[in-house]
Order: sequence, then C-alpha cells, then structure tokens
Amino acid sequence: MSEPETTTKSAQDPNGQNGEATSGEQPSAAAEPQAPPPPSVEQRLADALAESARTRDQLLRTAADFDNFRKRSRREIDDAHRRGKETTVKDLLPVFDNFERAIVHAEGTADAKAVAEGLRMVLKQFLDTLEKMGIQRVVAVGQPFDPAQHEAIQHIESPEHPAGVVMHEVQSGYRMGDYLVRPAMVVVSKGPPGGGAAAAS
Repeated sequence: MSEPETTTKSAQDPNGQNGEATSGEQPSAAAEPQAPPPPSVEQRLADALAESARTRDQLLRTAADFDNFRKRSRREIDDAHRRGKETTVKDLLPVFDNFERAIVHAEGTADAKAVAEGLRMVLKQFLDTLEKMGIQRVVAVGQPFDPAQHEAIQHIESPEHPAGVVMHEVQSGYRMGDYLVRPAMVVVSKGPPGGGAAAAS
C-alpha cells in the first residue's frame, strides 16, 4: 500500500507572506552639486588689480577732500583774525580822534587845567573801550607785590608803606580775564628805614 503523497508548502512568515524575502529597489542617491572650479591665476590677478585701483581712487579723493578742508579752515581763521582787528580798530579810532582834538585845543589855550581835564576824559574813554573789549587794568598801588601781575623795577625804604607793598606804578599793567597781557611795572616798599624787612621778590 503506497503512502499518501505529501505536498511540502513553503514556509510562511507570521503575516502569511512567503518567507523568501523580496527586496525592493532602493532609490538612487541624489546627485551632489559640484563646487565651481577655483579662479585662475589670471582672474585672481585681475581682481587684485581692480581692488587696488579702487583703493587708490578712494585715497586720492580723501586726500583732495582733506586739502580742501585745510584751505577752507585757513581762510576762515584768517577772516576771523581780520574781523577781530577791524573791530578793535573801529573801537579805538574815536579815542585817537579825541586825542587829536585835545592836542589842537592845547595848542590854542594857556589853561593847563583845561588841557589836563581834556586828556583825562580821553584816557577814561580809552579805558572804557578796553573794558568793553574784556581788557582790565591791573590794580597795583597799595596792593601786596604779586609777581604774577607786577614787575618790580625798584625796592626802596618807606616809613609809610609796609614791606612788600607796591608804592608807585611806573607803567600800567593789563589783563584779559585770566590772561596777563602786560604786567604792571612798580616800585615796591622795603619797609621803614632800618626795619630789616626784605622786599618781596
């Protein structure tokens, strides 16, 4: 008696699919972009020359602008100095006009007091003009000697003035704010005779 024919089935996976793996087709990898070729030596040289030309042009323009600025500043400074001198002269001209009138008046009169009074008026006008310009007279007589404002030309004994005090003013000094235009030339007391006090220097 023959044995029943058995049919061998292929093994199935748990999902009922054939155990033989069927591999699907893998997608081809995307092509990577290629980097541009490096510039040639000739191209790099041309770029460097162009950049050098641009830099040189900028430097030339900057130098021209600076030269124009320097010339303009010089003109403005010169104009400011000229205007300052012009203003000063205009302020002083009336004083000199009055001096001339005082001289003419003195030549035609024998009254010394009238001449002196006229000169004092002109001097006051001159001092007022200086004060308007910011220039003030240095106070000297009766003040302690100050080397920052006074220039001593002589030291003499005086029973009336303490040592180191200005007795006489030989030439007036002037200052403009904190700036000393000219020191006052003065005579300084050494104190009473035999006092032994040294004058301030």
